Amino acid sequence: MMTPEQIVASHKANVETLFGLTAKAFEGVEKLVELNLSAAKAALDESAHSTQAVLSVKDAQELLAMQANLFQPLAEKTAAYSRHLYDIASGTGSEFTKAFENQSVAAQKQFSTLVETATQNAPAGSEQAVAMMKGAVTAANTAYESVQKAVKQATDMAESNIAAVAQSVTAAAPKAAKKK
Repeated sequence: MMTPEQIVASHKANVETLFGLTAKAFEGVEKLVELNLSAAKAALDESAHSTQAVLSVKDAQELLAMQANLFQPLAEKTAAYSRHLYDIASGTGSEFTKAFENQSVAAQKQFSTLVETATQNAPAGSEQAVAMMKGAVTAANTAYESVQKAVKQATDMAESNIAAVAQSVTAAAPKAAKKK
């Protein structure tokens, strides 16, 4: 059994984790707002510049050339914005994942301690039940570790796919602009 001091310490650690995660979430939101404000400001500046450029066009040929030249920077900026957005989301998500993993490790240790204490205090003749319980705990821990590895692999694959898509969009933008 846990002592009152252990219960208080556990609750205190959980509250500290909660406040830490809340702070990380606010940092993520703050970065997102900052990114969106700078993107909006840049878009407004570029819009004003483009409008001035369009108003100074003398013929249709020049307008078409200008339009083609606008697509490449737009694609590059969109890809950069997406990368920044993904970095913010993955950074914040990784903080939550670390906290969850730390809490899971602590919970596993507590549960293992509880199981060990229970098995030491088990009445004579309950060895088979104790062995089954320990086997079930081991199987659950193994399954949890397998799920963690699968999630990590899926996350790594998603990150590499996003990077590949962003790179291909950035590389394709100049080709698309030249075709117009």
